[in-house]
Amino acid sequence: MKYLLVLAVVAIAWMLWRGARARDIERERRNTPALPQDMVRCPVCSVHLPRPDAVPGASGRLYCSPEHRRAGGD
Repeated sequence: MKYLLVLAVVAIAWMLWRGARARDIERERRNTPALPQDMVRCPVCSVHLPRPDAVPGASGRLYCSPEHRRAGGD
């Protein structure tokens, strides 16, 4: 019976430790700053935006929206 009690205490301690470790990992992930991104400028309105969000034109220029791509002649 005493071994069962010891086993239960060890199991509870292990579960608490795992839960604390998971919270630490989640907190560390949330506190990690985002990596910097390349910024580009729309030739129509001069707005700066991240390169992945830009709309490419036929001439190789990058625009902030499809409307500005059409307005820019691409």
